[in-house]
Amino acid sequence: MLLRTVLGAALLLGGVPASAVAQDGGDVVDRVVAVVGNAAIVGSQVEEELFSRQSAASPLPTDPAELRAMRRQILDTLIAEELLYQEALRDTTIKVTDQEVSDAAEKVLIDTRKRFPTELAYRAELRSAGFQSPEDYRRWMLESQRRGLIVSRHRDNLIDQDRMKPLAPTEKEMRAYFDTYIAKRRGDVPATVSLRQIVVSPKPTDAARMKAKAVADSLVTALRAGADFAVAARRFSMDPVSSSQGGDLGWFRRGTMVPEFERVAFGLKPGFVSDPFETPFGWHVLQVQRIQPTEVQARHILLMPEVDSTGALAAKLRIDAIYGAVMGGASFDSLQRLYHDPAEERQIEQFRVDSLPETYRNAIASIDTGKVATPFRLDAAAVPERAKWSVVLVTGRTEAGTRSYEQVKPLIRVHLGKQMGQDAYIRELRRKTYVDVRDL
Repeated sequence: MLLRTVLGAALLLGGVPASAVAQDGGDVVDRVVAVVGNAAIVGSQVEEELFSRQSAASPLPTDPAELRAMRRQILDTLIAEELLYQEALRDTTIKVTDQEVSDAAEKVLIDTRKRFPTELAYRAELRSAGFQSPEDYRRWMLESQRRGLIVSRHRDNLIDQDRMKPLAPTEKEMRAYFDTYIAKRRGDVPATVSLRQIVVSPKPTDAARMKAKAVADSLVTALRAGADFAVAARRFSMDPVSSSQGGDLGWFRRGTMVPEFERVAFGLKPGFVSDPFETPFGWHVLQVQRIQPTEVQARHILLMPEVDSTGALAAKLRIDAIYGAVMGGASFDSLQRLYHDPAEERQIEQFRVDSLPETYRNAIASIDTGKVATPFRLDAAAVPERAKWSVVLVTGRTEAGTRSYEQVKPLIRVHLGKQMGQDAYIRELRRKTYVDVRDL
């Protein structure tokens, strides 16, 4: 592929007028393969996406016809994303921060680099894809992730507003999807497990709860008087994930957090510091930074009440009693409603066995469908007294390479329905937008 000039690099970032493809002297710096509205999609964009797929998954096909079909599918995807991107730019409620873009890009860059044994091999592959250097690739990835986040948020808004509705696939369409995308790779399908669980957490005493609330009250007073929220979060928050980030939780949508947390987060005005409020995790102090119609960006400080050895023992006795009741014929559903910690997942469906945490993998290793594992401990590394206990009911298993059409049919119906709904929306956008597709 041609090495890219400054103008060529700009074209790869999208949104460049088609008339800008040639330099002043008339020399073409990159071949236009499609025009969407007033933006050009160039051949190197297709090659770069091809590079990303090669480094992220399986090797590219060697058959020229298959490779050409893949390039065409990539071009169709780029056209759809450009249509959504141009529409998203007209939605002033969509905001994407530099930090979000940087975090998303960094993860991809690290994962890509890990797939090459040496720096020399990495740089050689980048050059073959048209990138002058790793920094060149980084710049492209940053802009790619920015566009991707904007498109993703716009797509979520369309779904929430019922403007991009899933369609109902026919039996023939679902079977064709299975034959094309799943049946041919059955030997590659990993073993999966579905399960339900009851997790019991040790409870703090009322005195410990009130002690933690008193600290939260004092923090609220200081924050409302002008103290730096990020500094306070780094010093006092007991959230192991967000504390080092100054309490930053990023953007989140409804249904992401526990209900008690969402009631405050989606009812608080930007910039205001909340009163202390309690969730199953402990006491929180929250500040919403920015809002959009369907999501908020916020930061918090978490104060977890102290749990002593008495509370830890009570949790162990409770889980043993629950296990005994289940084995005695009591309803798992009823016990789950009564005793399950709402901060923990109630169930998972068709989860890869080799991706389960080791504690779960060991506990259910010899447990058949419909059987219950003996109680096991979910360790809390920093504070042993906070360890939780779980009882797991295995509700389904699929062995590697044995997934049948009937087993995956419900998942295909949901996935394909969403894809068909998006395709229908894209077709309508194409109908209203100038799109010129050229030969690859």
